[in-house]
Amino acid sequence: MLATSLRAAERFTRRDAVRLVFAAVVLVGALTAILAAGLAETGPQLRIGEIAPTDIRAPGTATFESAILTDQARRAAREAVEPVYDYSFERADLIAQQQARALRLMVAPVDAAFAAFLDEEARRAALAAAIPGLSEGARATIEGLDATGWATIKAELTRVLDAVERAELRDTAVAEARAGLATRFDTALTPEQRQLGAEILAPLVFPNSSYDAAAHEAARVAAAQRVAPVTATVRPGEIIVDAGHPIEPLDFEKMEHLGLLDLGREYVLVRLAGWFLLAGLVVGLLLAWIWRFRPEFWHRNNALILIGLILVVTTLAVGLTSGRSILPFFVPTAAAGMLVAILLDASTATVLVASLALLAGAANGASLELAAYSLAGGLAGIVAVRRGDRFGYFARAGVAVLFTNVAVVAIFSISSGRDLTGVLQLSAASGAAAAGSAVAAFGLFAILGNVFGITTVFQLLELANPSQPLLRRLLVETPGTYHHSLMVGNLAERAAEAIGADALLTRVAAYYHDIGKLKNPLAFIENQAGGENVHDQLEPEVSASILKEHVADGIDLAYQCGLPKALIAFIPQHHGTATMSYFLARAREQAGAGPAIPPPAAAAAAAPPGVDVARFRHAGPKPQSREAALLMLADGVEASVRSLTSHEEPAIRAMVSRIIQERLEEGQFDECDLTFRDLERIREAFVAQLLGMYHRRVEYPQNKIVELESRRAAGGGPGA
Repeated sequence: MLATSLRAAERFTRRDAVRLVFAAVVLVGALTAILAAGLAETGPQLRIGEIAPTDIRAPGTATFESAILTDQARRAAREAVEPVYDYSFERADLIAQQQARALRLMVAPVDAAFAAFLDEEARRAALAAAIPGLSEGARATIEGLDATGWATIKAELTRVLDAVERAELRDTAVAEARAGLATRFDTALTPEQRQLGAEILAPLVFPNSSYDAAAHEAARVAAAQRVAPVTATVRPGEIIVDAGHPIEPLDFEKMEHLGLLDLGREYVLVRLAGWFLLAGLVVGLLLAWIWRFRPEFWHRNNALILIGLILVVTTLAVGLTSGRSILPFFVPTAAAGMLVAILLDASTATVLVASLALLAGAANGASLELAAYSLAGGLAGIVAVRRGDRFGYFARAGVAVLFTNVAVVAIFSISSGRDLTGVLQLSAASGAAAAGSAVAAFGLFAILGNVFGITTVFQLLELANPSQPLLRRLLVETPGTYHHSLMVGNLAERAAEAIGADALLTRVAAYYHDIGKLKNPLAFIENQAGGENVHDQLEPEVSASILKEHVADGIDLAYQCGLPKALIAFIPQHHGTATMSYFLARAREQAGAGPAIPPPAAAAAAAPPGVDVARFRHAGPKPQSREAALLMLADGVEASVRSLTSHEEPAIRAMVSRIIQERLEEGQFDECDLTFRDLERIREAFVAQLLGMYHRRVEYPQNKIVELESRRAAGGGPGA
């Protein structure tokens, strides 16, 4: 059953080659232009302080005397020179002698006060006038001294002043020296006496060493001149500047010696070639996967354009934010996977997300973190969004993307030692990207579905509403067909759920598969309401022609009413190339082949020469999808089981098996991917559904009374 479709998928035709070349040229050109947009700012235009657009690596080895490193070393040597002061022993001795004379002059009045024979009051007055400016405590201390005590303090004053002035006393340390005078006095003195001495000496402490700016500068120059030139070495492959970081003077010097600043157009061409090869690799793998595993998308221009558009737009967003530290984490790349998963399928979305992850990582300086961030977040969105028929699914997908993005950021932050502030900033960016992905996917999927002719869940739910004008027409003008379509929809939907097909699409397609019968309702037995069957008066070939017309009429009406192409495709496929066995059997009978009605395949093979089987065969095509095959089986099963006189399980099971076997023998499933396991599950789903539809009910007494009265009214019962 699958051999034909597999062989067709493996053949790469000239048409496939043209499609591949055209798609590859457009996509590779667009991606290369986006990724290489920043190349004009590289090469000869690199300047100190500018942000490096990409990692700049050393192409070879270079050893040179670095003016930058040498200047740094000489500046360090200059800064290491201590300030120069003009202290000398001679100057210290001169100042010490001067301050000693000043001390003798200061204390002379005190000596006179203690030498004279004065009473207590007169001596206190003389001492107060001798050294003015003393504190109350110091004045009290000196007044309490006798001549012997004063002589001891005077000797200490001379000793301490001489010690302070003969050692180097810089002008910047005078205040500190004055504050520590009390500690220099002999500890035999009382604290009050030491404080008195400190107050007397404080005005006499004078610096003997001053800062010499000229000498200091000369020393710094000499130190810098002693530093030898510093040599720098760059090894092949060494990253001189990381992408997104400013170019420092030393980086610029290395690039200058390596000749990177003089590459000019050659450098741009090399980088451009790299982006071209990357874009070609990504696009080639993506298109090859679609051709090999999704031929239904490969042969649909709208699907290829949609995939290409989402790829290019998302890459553009990645390219515009590349080279920044946090901005790339705000890009809602997960929306791309969610949109493709809803509009096409999850497998295609997964491959697209993987492609975008490669591009995101490469565009941001071969960042493994951003590649993992885009891939993991995109996969989380695909897994969580499911069908997208409710806003809650998009919200749930956004939450899944948020937790996944934060987890990726946390993992790489732990491994790289990122600080807490950076983690919080990237987590906030992850939240914004997740919310943006959910909102963008929810807002765009219906728009993109309409623009590219892809049927969305919302469209299907709207078309399934019984108030739709076309369904109302079916109900009013062809009630039998309407009821038949509802029953077929129930059967097909249950079978679709059993094999994992699109149940909603199958059910809605069943509602509209027979709309062509609106053009000639009475030509179909379900709409004749027990009246005369027009086909009794027609030749089998004519009847078959009338029945076949409802397919073409249905397609025309579907286009007029604006039904999605995905639904219109079901109208011819639900009959495939099957034969109308009833009218073929009548033709055989009229041609003298006997009244027996063999299975369709046998009837076609055994048709007498006068019967053209092609006139009794639908034009097709055969079902191209599992959903179309389900509709074909459900259509045949519902009509056949309805004609049974017994609706017990054995009769229903036998009829279902017969319909499936007939379609299988006719080769109706050769162009879709139904498996024998699927057919068995379909059989069981049909039987279970039909048993529920035709279950036995309790016979109510009033029902028998109504039946008897109807017979009497018809004149056929007793007592009429």
